[in-house]
Amino acid sequence: MSSLIPHEAYRAAYYAQHRALLLQCLATHQLLRKLSGFDMKPSGRAVRDVRRRFAALLRRDLENVEHGFYPRELLFQIPVSEYAKLLPRLVSDFPRTIRRAKRQDFKDLPDGVRLENYPAYYRRNFHWQTDGYLSRRSAELYDVGVELLFLGTADVMRRQIVPPIARELGRLGNSRARILDVATGTGSALRQLAAVFPEARYYGLDLSPYYVDFARERLGQRQELTFLCEDAEAMPFRDGWFEIVTSVYLFHELPRRSRRRVLSEMFRVLKPGGLLVLEDSAQPSEGGEVELFLDRFADDFHEPFYRDYLKDDLAGAASEAGFQVESVEACFVSKLLVARKPATEVTPS
Repeated sequence: MSSLIPHEAYRAAYYAQHRALLLQCLATHQLLRKLSGFDMKPSGRAVRDVRRRFAALLRRDLENVEHGFYPRELLFQIPVSEYAKLLPRLVSDFPRTIRRAKRQDFKDLPDGVRLENYPAYYRRNFHWQTDGYLSRRSAELYDVGVELLFLGTADVMRRQIVPPIARELGRLGNSRARILDVATGTGSALRQLAAVFPEARYYGLDLSPYYVDFARERLGQRQELTFLCEDAEAMPFRDGWFEIVTSVYLFHELPRRSRRRVLSEMFRVLKPGGLLVLEDSAQPSEGGEVELFLDRFADDFHEPFYRDYLKDDLAGAASEAGFQVESVEACFVSKLLVARKPATEVTPS
């Protein structure tokens, strides 16, 4: 139906949607600051710069529609009513989360989980969130929490991976290409990709069985979509199986050695000439105006490997793994990296 709405009307509706989300997120941020006693006071310039990047991301989203990379409908797929139901559950957990943060208790994890089944770096509650990534409850609340953190732009940033994939599928002339999403989480990136490219064959891999189960239920009605609970450092796929590999918000949560292993595995499972599309936190090369906020993130949200990630340029790491980096772009507080496995295979450095 949105394709029938006049150009200016749908743009106005889009901006109205994001103004409403922004106001709700800012109000919740204010409540959280009061409860925690933490009140960062960025300079006026920093606030103006963040607003400018926020506006640029929304413009880019609209331009992607106008360039035909994805349909208008994708702009309005934020499940507002679902998030409205989940937000009180998230807010009610704030006092518990704050107490955990003040105690620096990153080992507060649910009973009955066999932690020995997971890498050492994973046995913690990233973001101080209840249960870490190791419960159904955590999976149910994850997306609304991330939208809250990113002021209603999490899905907007995720779908910036769509244009390079659209160009690649057009180049290949193969709508049935295999696409692997690494650290797929709740399946939010795959949900958007499958809406745009329904004929592609999708694989979602994640280390949390709880998130995999949730994603499978959420997207399970779609054909040609397979979810696996596996470690990205040792993927269960044969060499050269995929035309495209994606990942959104994984690498900043990995130790440096694990980042290298995951990139090596991505290189291995891609076909020669295959495309890699990564989205993750901005780094100093793209940070610029948001550097203050990036610097605070590691401390405020228990991201133990984040400071090292800021020093470990993602494009450089991809090049070390053997990829040819084609582009790196800033997307609000994120970066989008597009790289390719050489068509003639070379030995990674």
